[in-house]
Amino acid sequence: MTTPRGWRSLRPASLSLALLLLFAIGMRDPLTAAQKQVKPNQPYALIFGTVWGPDGRPVFGVNVKIRRIQDKKARWELYSDHRGEFAQRIAAGKADYVVWADLKNFKSVDGKPLHAVQDVPVHVEADERVDLSLHLTK
Repeated sequence: MTTPRGWRSLRPASLSLALLLLFAIGMRDPLTAAQKQVKPNQPYALIFGTVWGPDGRPVFGVNVKIRRIQDKKARWELYSDHRGEFAQRIAAGKADYVVWADLKNFKSVDGKPLHAVQDVPVHVEADERVDLSLHLTK
């Protein structure tokens, strides 16, 4: 079967258009699966924190992990922003969590390895905001 000449020129264009549409549809909902667990109309609690370096300044790009006390693996994973801050919505209600900094692939500005002082336990009672700090040392 032969294809008309006009169709041959449309194939690459239609393929790129289809890929662009798939990308646009995928970008329409930028929430991660963990963030989708809290429904928009439902009450939620917020774990908000700041990562501090050994010099007392906020640290950008630190991988922060959060899990429930009874779980073994992290349920949420996020990164500190340019102000060293991070925030994660969780379901409202009484629960205990652990927050820690995962520094496996983190490189400090001066090249020296950093270590987390300790994991931070968090207790949530209801729909509230819990503030915490993660401190790093050399």
